[in-house]
Amino acid sequence: MTQTTAPHGHGSAALAAEPGGPGPAAVFAELYGREPDGVWAAPGRVNLIGEYTDVNDGFVMPLALPHTARAAVSRRDDGVLRLYSRDVPGGVVSLRVDELAPHSGHGWAAYPAGVVWALREAGHPVTGADVALTSTVPTGAGLSSSAALETVTALALNDLFGLGLDGPGLAVIGRRAENDFVGVPCGIMDQMASACCTEGHALHLDTRDLSLRQVPFDLASQGLTLLVVDTRVEHALGDGAYAERRAGCEEGARLLGIPTLRDLPYENLAAALTTLADAGADESVMRYVTHVVGDNRRVEQVIALLDAGDVRAAGPVLNEGHRSLRDDLRVSCPELDLVVEAANAAGALGARMTGGGFGGSAVVLVEEAAAGTVAEAVSEAFAAAGHAAPGIFDAVPSAGARRLR
Repeated sequence: MTQTTAPHGHGSAALAAEPGGPGPAAVFAELYGREPDGVWAAPGRVNLIGEYTDVNDGFVMPLALPHTARAAVSRRDDGVLRLYSRDVPGGVVSLRVDELAPHSGHGWAAYPAGVVWALREAGHPVTGADVALTSTVPTGAGLSSSAALETVTALALNDLFGLGLDGPGLAVIGRRAENDFVGVPCGIMDQMASACCTEGHALHLDTRDLSLRQVPFDLASQGLTLLVVDTRVEHALGDGAYAERRAGCEEGARLLGIPTLRDLPYENLAAALTTLADAGADESVMRYVTHVVGDNRRVEQVIALLDAGDVRAAGPVLNEGHRSLRDDLRVSCPELDLVVEAANAAGALGARMTGGGFGGSAVVLVEEAAAGTVAEAVSEAFAAAGHAAPGIFDAVPSAGARRLR
């Protein structure tokens, strides 16, 4: 997907909400020679706090971004699935729905194709579709471009085939597509955020039972801004590091005799680490357990602060979360660390990397009046270190997946 820059209110690069070029309906009409049955949108997300907790049945707190994947779609009843993205080189990918098989390639098209496969595996009678996609969610930035593709495809097919799925139901389909068809062992946070977030709110999600709460998150009314800093370092969750950490967490839970690390209270962490050491657990497993249990607690801390109206006090919790991601989980990188260091040195209230790590983006909580200064400080630090200029924009809590026409 393409990423565009535009003048930003803080004097730095931003991602345009709608890049130039024809929209999905116009692309569809040109490709397929008719108007689509409808147009749908699903957003990317940024996660405020709670990282690698969703693969451990824990708590997360994402918010939807204004950047979306958009799909113009028409139903087909002949078993043919045609997929096209305006933002990826190459033509239309044509597949047969009854021949879709996991781990069969197809590049970017594996994400929407996986949704069709997952729907059919779940017993839903999807008999084909023509799809034209556009997106403003940057790929490789840790902002869930893949989940946006999955969710917008699932929502469109849900509407066109009358499947009756709700937001969490769409998210479950999207996760299965990514886990079992594409082969990325992600949790369900990204799909739930894309499907279920609401404008002006962060989503407090229990990833075990998918219970959720929309938490008011109106930073502007408090004179605050949440910046997203895209380091331009692309991360790839399929490279094994994510799976290794997930496996390490599962090993820790097994050695502790609990279903998942969600079941370990923070108050029992020290004793649990002693138990793991006595059981001969690898040092990395002990670090992973420390991070996940700590981040579940940090989600609860941030929720309590938001409920109390003390958003500023969440800044140190973000900093603590970044230290754990850097030192315990070890999924940060020099560019992400530099964002956090430069932002805090310039007066930010707190900052941390967000997403799967090894690149991608960071979030920075800052006073609105200081946002420009902090953004410039981060940009200058990147220039001094010889890094490509970062993309910086405001994280405005936006609406989840929806039909546009």
